[in-house]
Amino acid sequence: MSFKTEVIEKIAALITAAFGLVAALAWNGAIQELFKLIFGDQSTLVAMLVYAIVVTIIAVIAVILIGRAAAKAKGEDEAAKQ
Repeated sequence: MSFKTEVIEKIAALITAAFGLVAALAWNGAIQELFKLIFGDQSTLVAMLVYAIVVTIIAVIAVILIGRAAAKAKGEDEAAKQ
């Protein structure tokens, strides 16, 4: 692999990560507003803990589903090559 190709791949990965961060921040804002509707404007410790737990559960489920989809796609791709 050439240096130029490696640089382009790293830049693509960084840009993808940046878009992921922007999307995560957007979802963070949306979920925080939802919790404000549910718990009111006052940020109590309980509300903040519930928020953190819910977001963590959603993130874990999303990572598991994405990992499974990626593994399935990789398996299908390798099967097609044979």
